[in-house]
Amino acid sequence: MNTTISTKHILVSTSGGDAPGLNAVIHAIVIAAERKGWKITGIKNGYDGLLMPGDEGLIPLNRESVRGIAHLGGTILGTKNHGHPFEYPVTENGITLLKDRSDEVVAKF
Repeated sequence: MNTTISTKHILVSTSGGDAPGLNAVIHAIVIAAERKGWKITGIKNGYDGLLMPGDEGLIPLNRESVRGIAHLGGTILGTKNHGHPFEYPVTENGITLLKDRSDEVVAKF
């Protein structure tokens, strides 16, 4: 019998541009996930946060970190309304190319 207990971990991203109520949604997600004992991590600036070195683009979220944000406009995570990790602009030798960086995203998790 396998008795390993696995904690669920969810990532929260706001992309597609800013919209009213995003902070309220982030707040609600964190509160609901904490009640279930889940770990919550925010991704900065849409997919860009997943492609930042190390954990620079990730923000641990918990009840304290989202306290008082529900009524604020915008999003504490930042947002991006274009781009994705499958065609990400990368400059190599002075030339900007579109590169599939999805393997880097998967490797982080």
